[in-house]
Amino acid sequence: MTTRDARVAILGYGVEGQSVERYFRGWAEIKVFDEKNGVDFEKLDFSEFDYVFRSPSVRPDRIETERLSDGSKYSFDRVTSATRYFFEKCPAKIIGVTGTKGKGTTCSLIAEILKAAGRKVWLVGNIGAAALDVLDEISGDDIVVYELSSFQLWDMTRSPHVAVVVHMESDHMDVHKDMAEYAAAKGNIARWQREDDVVVYDKTNPMSTEIAELSQGQKVGYPTGEFEELLNKLVIPGEHNRMNGEAAILAVRAVGVEDEKAIADGLGSFTGLPHRLKFVREVEGVKYYDDSISTTPGSAIAAIRAFAEPKILILGGSSKGADFHGLAEVVRDGNVKKVVLVGPEGEKLEQDLIGAGYEKIVRVTEVPYDMKNVVKITTETAEDGDVVILSPACASFDSFKNYADRGDQFIAAVEAI
Repeated sequence: MTTRDARVAILGYGVEGQSVERYFRGWAEIKVFDEKNGVDFEKLDFSEFDYVFRSPSVRPDRIETERLSDGSKYSFDRVTSATRYFFEKCPAKIIGVTGTKGKGTTCSLIAEILKAAGRKVWLVGNIGAAALDVLDEISGDDIVVYELSSFQLWDMTRSPHVAVVVHMESDHMDVHKDMAEYAAAKGNIARWQREDDVVVYDKTNPMSTEIAELSQGQKVGYPTGEFEELLNKLVIPGEHNRMNGEAAILAVRAVGVEDEKAIADGLGSFTGLPHRLKFVREVEGVKYYDDSISTTPGSAIAAIRAFAEPKILILGGSSKGADFHGLAEVVRDGNVKKVVLVGPEGEKLEQDLIGAGYEKIVRVTEVPYDMKNVVKITTETAEDGDVVILSPACASFDSFKNYADRGDQFIAAVEAI
């Protein structure tokens, strides 16, 4: 039996669940189970299905502990995910990228360099296309660049030929039980590598280094100090993006791309991703930047450090279980003129900022809040030469559909000044 004549269950109906349905439509008997429709996974019997596809939002241990109708434990080898299936079937080499911040930018830089070198590239995962949507179009000579979250890596038993582990810090503590579980999930990007594989990692970051040590392949740490001239071709701001650029260079070298002109062209052609420290507009000498993708303290810290100019920062949103003490200290010492706090996490942020000795705070207590009002508050303080940054360090679900919706509303509010 193959999956083309199988009975397939899909748990969760987000982006990946919908992609799985599209992939198997017409090949298999498909049934979708989604908790948003009141389905309780704990009460389902999957014994009639040949394959069960877990969406990233579904913890693997919820499925592992399911019982068949005869009372026996559910067979794990029949449970898979879009990511696991893709890794099993993909004929091309895969460059996988994970970490807490910088994944999307690093993936994009890798893809741009490979394109400049004349390679056929597929950018998939959390950025680019849904992996199964393009699987049947990929040939053995292509290169796949796959952005991988902890949720996608959680139950993986294969690793990519080239694993890239960028900066790691605490994240998704609203889903993972603790940091050990989060790190273990991320670790699957390197854990199953073989001797002819390569792991590229941020050697300044202890968690990234620990993950690299799981690999049986070649370990390549960065920064190396070897690529300053090439990194000067970057047009995106910030020292963190120079780190991302170096990771990208090392990753493409691991698949045989050595041409410095192609590397320089690829680095220079990338102008940034939507909502990732993206310049929006200058108004009376004040520059506005949308960094709505920032949902961790580390991302906000990177945004603060990307600019020497006086800054007005918009922080806050819904909780991911983050610790803000380190961020508060960076705000205190980071030439920040004012912080506008929003959302449920605003109270926690305010306490940590005051505890760090920073009190130039405006708190917006309404939930949901109006981004137009928030931007108006920044304009009342901003002066010629200042930078206003939306870099919330929190999730967006208190007031918006997602981080992109939050960023779009910020852009609209800035355009309306």
